[in-house]
Amino acid sequence: MTALRIGTRASRLALQQTELVAARLRRTAPDVAIEVVEITTAGDRDRTSPLTSGEGAGWFTSAIQEALLAGEVDVAVHSYKDLPTARPEGLVIAAVPERADPRDALVARDGGTLAELPEGAVVGTSSPRRAAQTLAIRPDLELRPIRGNVETRLEKVDAGEYDGALFAIAGLERLGLEGRASHVFGFEEMLPAPAQGALAVECRRDDAATLGLLTAIDDGDLRRLVSAERAFLAALEAGCSYPAAAYAESFGTTLKLHGLVAPEGVIVRSRVGGPMDAGPGLGRSLARELLALAEQQGA
Repeated sequence: MTALRIGTRASRLALQQTELVAARLRRTAPDVAIEVVEITTAGDRDRTSPLTSGEGAGWFTSAIQEALLAGEVDVAVHSYKDLPTARPEGLVIAAVPERADPRDALVARDGGTLAELPEGAVVGTSSPRRAAQTLAIRPDLELRPIRGNVETRLEKVDAGEYDGALFAIAGLERLGLEGRASHVFGFEEMLPAPAQGALAVECRRDDAATLGLLTAIDDGDLRRLVSAERAFLAALEAGCSYPAAAYAESFGTTLKLHGLVAPEGVIVRSRVGGPMDAGPGLGRSLARELLALAEQQGA
């Protein structure tokens, strides 16, 4: 029986996401024995530094990629939005097998929507993207950084440290905690991070056997959509911590890409459309357009 070692972070969410990938592999390759290898990342060790100081530098992914390159694991499973846009030599995203709901959500301690929070309420987020869009709706709120895994951040809300906190609904759903969301933002309210909710399955470029296994679980249409969003982010040359958002959707053979940047808190938003296979080019084009618009507005 062939063995396949999958590297992942040790958080409950990361392990759940890895199990989703493992389950797909078991269906397509039942003769493969799967071993999950838990790896501690820099972001797991450092629970105090602001996320903006490490996002885009591989805080939650580099250690796993290093283990992959060293041959300690055969496959890595990542939250796609955590991956830096610069690709390590020798590694390839072999599959983008699924995407959960990409929207953002508010978990308010006393329930209710963002509009129903009391004036001056304290909301936790370490995302400049979420912060800019939240303040555009409710400029009176006090936004404070919040660290920790999903469960830890929920505990901080429950303990009264925050009146609410912002989450990716995908993470809540995968942990069976979607009921904690008191408000799920529509795309017109809050555009998500590029690739939010999507999984990226990585392996060594020269590992033909593993590439073959992973190709069987790849969703080609989803990959095209997410590739457009990631190309948008890469073209900004600003990293994951830059206040930028993108979401691509398909209409038959047509792709529509929505994008947003918020330098200095000034939101600039637009969209482009084109053939499904033109996603990366559309992403780069939209990034250039938004940067130019932001410069015109003095942001």
